[in-house]
Amino acid sequence: TLMRFTLVALLCALPTVAAEPAKPTDFSHDVLPILKARCAECHTNGKYKGSLSFDTREDLLKSKTVVVGKSAESNLLKRVQHADKEKRMPPKGEALTAKEIAALAAWIDGGLTWEPGFSFKTSVYVAPLKPRRVTLPVGTEHPIDRLLQVYFASQKVTPPAQLADAAFLRRVSLDLIGLLPTPTELDEFVADKAPEKRALVVRRLLDDKRCYTEHWLAFWNDLLRNEYAGTGFIDGGRKQISAWLYASLYQNKPYDRFVRELITPTPESEGFIKGIQWRGTVNASQVTELQFAQNVGQVFFGVNLKCASCHDSFIDTWKLDDAYSFAAIIANKPLAIHRCDKATGQTATPRFLFPELGTIDKTQTPAQRLQRTAELVTHADNGRFTRTIANRLWQRLFGRGLVQPVDVMSNKPWSADLLDYLAVYLSDHNYDLKKLLEHITTSQAYQAKSVANPQENPGDEFVYRGPELKRLSAEQFFDALWMLTNTAPPKPVAPVTYTPHPMTTPKERQLVRASLMNSNPLMRSLGRPNREQVVTSRPEQLSTLQALDLTNGAMLNDLLARGAANLLKEMPKATAAELSEKIFRQALCRLPTAAEKETAQKFLGDTPNAERVADLLWVVVMLPEFQLVR
Repeated sequence: TLMRFTLVALLCALPTVAAEPAKPTDFSHDVLPILKARCAECHTNGKYKGSLSFDTREDLLKSKTVVVGKSAESNLLKRVQHADKEKRMPPKGEALTAKEIAALAAWIDGGLTWEPGFSFKTSVYVAPLKPRRVTLPVGTEHPIDRLLQVYFASQKVTPPAQLADAAFLRRVSLDLIGLLPTPTELDEFVADKAPEKRALVVRRLLDDKRCYTEHWLAFWNDLLRNEYAGTGFIDGGRKQISAWLYASLYQNKPYDRFVRELITPTPESEGFIKGIQWRGTVNASQVTELQFAQNVGQVFFGVNLKCASCHDSFIDTWKLDDAYSFAAIIANKPLAIHRCDKATGQTATPRFLFPELGTIDKTQTPAQRLQRTAELVTHADNGRFTRTIANRLWQRLFGRGLVQPVDVMSNKPWSADLLDYLAVYLSDHNYDLKKLLEHITTSQAYQAKSVANPQENPGDEFVYRGPELKRLSAEQFFDALWMLTNTAPPKPVAPVTYTPHPMTTPKERQLVRASLMNSNPLMRSLGRPNREQVVTSRPEQLSTLQALDLTNGAMLNDLLARGAANLLKEMPKATAAELSEKIFRQALCRLPTAAEKETAQKFLGDTPNAERVADLLWVVVMLPEFQLVR
């Protein structure tokens, strides 16, 4: 409504909206072969004629030879179509075909998509396999902070200042249990003068088994392709692992055991490695055996085997035989190798992705081969296993991984010492993920103020300066809104059982969580995936669809209307000042400023009604301060 926009203009600007392409081009198959064949010789890997580099997307953008979204204005398209053979690119050989030009145009118009982590530039970095124990710098500070002191000094970076107590409590509560702190918790924490209070609150949050589990359930549902409804459930082609996953998180099952139970599964945990049995005829690279290879490789090792499931990868060193050999581990019959969906006449021999760790006996049954695979995945010498999960947790807490993208663990970390330290810390502490989370969040590094990254995609040039801003996930957004408005669903959809812990879970937090509910249009708009594929990172940018749903979407409007009615029912005689104080304290973990309180007073009037309270709620949840984890 106009009234809403008037109020939001008084309080704060809306978050930046960035349009997203509807159907991105398949870079690896539609564009990369053209660039390799017709552009790479002159413009990649150290040879940059005309000062034009195609090594990375960032290099191409710096050249200003493309205008993203506007192929007709892009010099790249003009040069490949130039009528003068002396000016046309490429200078050697035939001109690009109409089909190739159309593919490049669609690529530029669709946002210049690029395979994460891919570069034409040959890397001299070789990611290690075995763990490496780091010698810590001398000092009494937290080990993470000691390592970062050395890093900051080498990069000539001034460490960021520390968060105030209220901001820290909001961040750590959202990061560890996915919920905002209650006003009572906030008041008690800020008033506490004990020097160890931050470490104590971290432990208290992690000890809240229910809240911890229901927050991290969304993270693991994304990674393990677990959902409660959708593709494959009607015809039995897909099986969820919800009950096993919930119990595993609730028990804080050691990560190595957790993974072994996924790879050598019980009936309750077999849904992950069995993937989705698609109806009808599918591409050979989508059969369940190759889904096993792709998903296990991606989730536990940060390896992309999707390209290598069709042909030798264009984007890294993995070969077709690597993907098929790994897939053959689970095959009940000889697995025929297909290249680009055409049979080669060969069959795959079961082999682990990192054969230097051990072999797999092809004469064994699939169950026996899986048992051996689980041993190799969690082998003490498999440093890729511990580095990958340590990197994922760091990215979750800091907004960016030590290795980026998190699914390209062959990339060089910005601090190899820190990554190796965290990986060994995990194995030294019996693969206890809570212990690793506690170790990271009690460091000064985690408790520092967020910083802005001046480069959108800095690649190898990235310099760590502090934690980055993170958006609330779809589940965090809904949980916060449901707590604020008392509109949570009456019961969960997910088939899980749990015992509430009233001693550790405050009454205000004993709500049905969004992670336990089926996805809805607003959740999907806010980034919750359908989980037909592994998802390890959700989009951070606000899209046009999200902006529309948040501005005038029926689902959000209904929640706010019901929430306003609940607030007025709870506080029937509340003044505008009292209502604004309650909303601000619960949503933003602070009181409104004098100017905000005055604006709310003018807006709500002497007798606040449901419509005006709903509009005030809308304004507050639209604030970047609400939608971001700072």
